[in-house]
Amino acid sequence: MKITVIGAGNVGATAAQRIAEKELANEVVLVDIVEGIPQGKGLDMYESGPVEGFDTVVTGTNTYDATAGSEIVVITAGIPRKPGMSRDDLLNTNAGIIKSVTSQVCAKSPNAILIVVSNPLDVMVYVAQKASGFPRERVIGMAGVLDTARYRTFIAMELGVSVEDITALILGGHGDSMVPLPRYTSVAGIPLTELMSQEKIDAIVKRAQNGGIEIVNHLKTGSAFYAPSSAAVQMVEAIVKDKKRILPCAVMLNGEYGIKDTVVGVPVKLGRKGMEQIVEIKLTAEETAMLKKSADDVKVNMDKVA
Repeated sequence: MKITVIGAGNVGATAAQRIAEKELANEVVLVDIVEGIPQGKGLDMYESGPVEGFDTVVTGTNTYDATAGSEIVVITAGIPRKPGMSRDDLLNTNAGIIKSVTSQVCAKSPNAILIVVSNPLDVMVYVAQKASGFPRERVIGMAGVLDTARYRTFIAMELGVSVEDITALILGGHGDSMVPLPRYTSVAGIPLTELMSQEKIDAIVKRAQNGGIEIVNHLKTGSAFYAPSSAAVQMVEAIVKDKKRILPCAVMLNGEYGIKDTVVGVPVKLGRKGMEQIVEIKLTAEETAMLKKSADDVKVNMDKVA
């Protein structure tokens, strides 16, 4: 198993390190356009192997030759958000970057599964799918796993319970219009609505929707990377180990949930073939309207880069 991570910034480098430490691949290739950065970080990671106890080979490169034959490619390339910027502000710059890197890596690894992490996430999945020509099953966006992790964290903080006991689901685009579903949220099987007032739930939902910019405002010179890299690696692990996990991911919809030709976050089954099934859950009229609005927001930006 060879896994390539494109982008040796905070998200990419941390994802590569987690993949190596979990020994999800025999080889991890870290790619970046800045000379010396992927080589230095890759060597540094490899040298942590004797201490952490992994044998994964980590290499860094500025070209795509060493990526040939990768089974999974994690795309983190692009510019990060800064205070005052929305994800949509990154649209045109990152669309050009994603188109270029996707074309180059797919030429070397035509059978790879792509996991897109770059923002604005849903639109970048669309750009990557067009540039690769791959079927939707092999172009998957990391958003819902991260959004759900933030949502679960805030619930755990409020209730003083373990995050492991919280099951939650978030649909829709990765941004202000994401659609948390408190009705499908439980703590050790107990519905969230029985443990928390609606006012508290609404406040947590709002914080989850603004989870990314909250961190951007703290950091001031960059955006989140620990949780995003963990979320991406959870998807990698589900694919590598063929775990058939049901995770919220961004994929192109072809009529599911009444949405067509738009990339939206929905529950999917992840296994060795990539996205193996879209799970359609029953939504209320209000939830359906929220999901449609979220999809409409994504479609507006998709049309800008079409």
